[in-house]
Amino acid sequence: MSLSLPIDSGALRKKVAWRVLPLVFMLYIVSYLDRANVAFAKLRMAGDLKFTEGVFGLGISVFFIGYLFLEIPGALLVERWSARKWFSRILITWGCISALTAFVQTPTQFYLVRFFLGVAEAGFFPGIIVYFTHWFAQEDRTRALSGLLMAVPFSLALGAPVSALLLDVHWLGLLGWQWLFIVESMPAIALGIGVLWWLTDRPSDAQWLTPAERDYLAAVLRKEAEAKEVGGKITILQALRLPTVWLLVLGVLVANSGGYALTFWLPTTVKNLSGGSDRATLLYSGLYYTCGMVGVFVSGQSADRTGDRKWHAVGGMLGTGLLLSCSVIPGQNFPLQMMWLCLTALSAFFWISPFWTLPTLTLNASAAAVAIGLINMAANLAGYLGNHATGWLRSQGYEERICLLFLAACFIVGAGIISGLKINPSPKRVNGFQSASTKMK
Repeated sequence: MSLSLPIDSGALRKKVAWRVLPLVFMLYIVSYLDRANVAFAKLRMAGDLKFTEGVFGLGISVFFIGYLFLEIPGALLVERWSARKWFSRILITWGCISALTAFVQTPTQFYLVRFFLGVAEAGFFPGIIVYFTHWFAQEDRTRALSGLLMAVPFSLALGAPVSALLLDVHWLGLLGWQWLFIVESMPAIALGIGVLWWLTDRPSDAQWLTPAERDYLAAVLRKEAEAKEVGGKITILQALRLPTVWLLVLGVLVANSGGYALTFWLPTTVKNLSGGSDRATLLYSGLYYTCGMVGVFVSGQSADRTGDRKWHAVGGMLGTGLLLSCSVIPGQNFPLQMMWLCLTALSAFFWISPFWTLPTLTLNASAAAVAIGLINMAANLAGYLGNHATGWLRSQGYEERICLLFLAACFIVGAGIISGLKINPSPKRVNGFQSASTKMK
């Protein structure tokens, strides 16, 4: 089908975005909440089950080992089978396993349920990236992913006050932290059933598009895919020989070790610093994540306006480390410490979106495709390393200040690594327009 069809491409892009993005955004909100709500439950769960900080650190981190197992196969299933059916399977199984966390009694049971929660959720985020290639051209895809990242702080900002309310309920002989896992797993199960009807796999299946719109969109995406094949493909081994790939992998491994641990241990940190009630602790945590939403938004606006990605990522990592260090300066009262933590949140969520555009700016299309998979694996491995290390430090009796300085050091070292990247030169123009691969710097 010729691309000269009288299609309003702008109107079509908006039509697709409004149909696809709200549902995927909602799925990702539920995904991140079910992954991280253990941090909220810990305030009561640890005491009731007599779990040490080390037990929680390992239990939180083992999720990421399970997650790594099906990450790549899950993405392939979206490409070759059906996003609709695969996402449905993921949502229903992870919802059921998340609910089972309410009934663990021993550390071993806790480790097992967290491991299988990771296995159940594996493939979801890389599956979304693949799913977006079925609907969005490269330029629109980058913006869609940036918007999707807003779901992370949004889910935690919403989950904190909801969890605070659930911790105080005692229904049917179950404790509040048990109801937290049960109630917060229900949206995943409901959405898992709903996506079978609401999600559309590909433009060719979209009855909500006209035949001309379906043909136009499929042709645009096919041409883009064919253009990416011109330069040939490289293997994983070839990608591992590129210094740029190692800088990106090591940078996100170190920085995300601090980032994931900061997210999962934040309620514990706030509780220790404030000495307040569990409800107040979770409300303060919600304030932190609300500031994180602002950080994501400001980062996207600033990066688009300036055209810079590298120094936005470096600045966000460095700022997180420095501001987090300021929160443990001796002699401060809790309001001042909370102010530093809120400023930390602005930086902690500021660097993520610019970082994920760096592979396409520093590598050719084929190398970037391989590198993104490796980088994502490193980012999730960081979840294991950072949380396990933090749990170990706490179990050894190290005070809050030492734990936070360790996390701050992760961000600062990550910033140093990413600052060594070399960005491709000025954008090339094709037929008078910036190419999509070089436009976002």
